[in-house]
Amino acid sequence: MDTLVDDIGSFPLPSGVGRESFSKAYQLAREAIFQGKDITKDDFLKNNFCSIILGSFRKKVASGLDVVNFPQQYDGIKQVGDAVHVAMEKGSFLVEEKNAVLPEVYLINQEAKALSEEFGKKIQLRVSIFGPLEQYLHEVGKTPYQDVLDALAETIRRFAKNSILNNKYIETKVVSIDEPSFGFNNIQATPDVICEVLEKAFDFQGAVRQIHLHSASGVHDLLCVKNLDVLSFEYAASPSNIEAVPKSMLEKADKQIRVGVSRTDIDSILAELYEKGVAKPSAEQLVESEESIRKRYKFAKEKYGDRMTFTGPDCGLGGWPSQEAAQLLLEHTVKAVKAAPTRLT
Repeated sequence: MDTLVDDIGSFPLPSGVGRESFSKAYQLAREAIFQGKDITKDDFLKNNFCSIILGSFRKKVASGLDVVNFPQQYDGIKQVGDAVHVAMEKGSFLVEEKNAVLPEVYLINQEAKALSEEFGKKIQLRVSIFGPLEQYLHEVGKTPYQDVLDALAETIRRFAKNSILNNKYIETKVVSIDEPSFGFNNIQATPDVICEVLEKAFDFQGAVRQIHLHSASGVHDLLCVKNLDVLSFEYAASPSNIEAVPKSMLEKADKQIRVGVSRTDIDSILAELYEKGVAKPSAEQLVESEESIRKRYKFAKEKYGDRMTFTGPDCGLGGWPSQEAAQLLLEHTVKAVKAAPTRLT
């Protein structure tokens, strides 16, 4: 079975675009969508939101990824958290279904025909959403309140369900619920409660259901989530993660794995280059060689075999210094994986 190459989501803004101005445009775009307006017809939104998202998405598709996450260029927590805050003003943590919409997915779906024709293929989309546990840590803390956890789980489910597209131009191949803190900064709840919350969040059909972790230390507690298909963790910058997840564990729970095989920890990469006397590295200096990525991929594939259904960069690329460097990393990752033998023994 071929292993598909995807990415985790975040991507740098174009050169000259400020974070604050983009965030304002994002918020206005979301409000316009809620009001039923065509955001591509508004000159401000067209120039400050639509062109940025679509231009970034094109760069990602052009890199050769099999499954392309929308460019997550707005704060990941606030993507859902802003809508949760509106609900909280009405006394609930539950976002209304009509408001559980990701503007990037809405826009890419609107432009799916043009994108599909431009690249000569049906767009395979990945959707990433910060999960109920991560949202809970930011909004409440570590003390568990079941009603709040349930409301956040249902909110995430609604965002996921509304992001599943399937027509002749585009298909949502993967929905990933991202829980980056899980495994080292957990809510003080029992494993059973954690399992129930995630099962509610993953209670949707129509796409591969993936969970993305930074640490593999909590993987054991997620094997009970029946409607979870793929566990994802970092390996390139955290080699010990792969030791915590034996193939037999996945087989027993009937789960698949996504292993990150290219480094994205940009601060560490910059620090290492600085120690070597490279103060202003080029894109080529920032990105690992295809050989290094391929070696890592082959090791992981030999360990997991057909259980390893996805691979790609460790994490997102939002902190990278330029879109060109981020795109080059995606290209190196794709080429490294595709050049590896189809069958590894």
